[in-house]
Amino acid sequence: MSEHATISGDILASYAADAACEVDGVRGLVESHLPRHRGVRVTDEEGRVVVELHVAVDWGVSIPALGREVQQRVAGYLERMADVHPAAIDVVVDEIGPA
Repeated sequence: MSEHATISGDILASYAADAACEVDGVRGLVESHLPRHRGVRVTDEEGRVVVELHVAVDWGVSIPALGREVQQRVAGYLERMADVHPAAIDVVVDEIGPA
């Protein structure tokens, strides 16, 4: 018999949030109006994990570069901590503010 453990979406969201907030230029996550979506939504679409992050960034940062860095950090962190390889990591900039 083969056993297979799964990690909840809430835990994966927490990991993704931690990784995203470590990136220079990310001021924080932007809260969603949906309950329990603290700026990060993790969905499982037919066995494919998709992460959506809503971030606030510092004024003057390169948004494309910051987005790539967030994607790389989140992917690396999820792979190390949970052995999860996201199919997609979408970074949505909801706010731009002073550094």
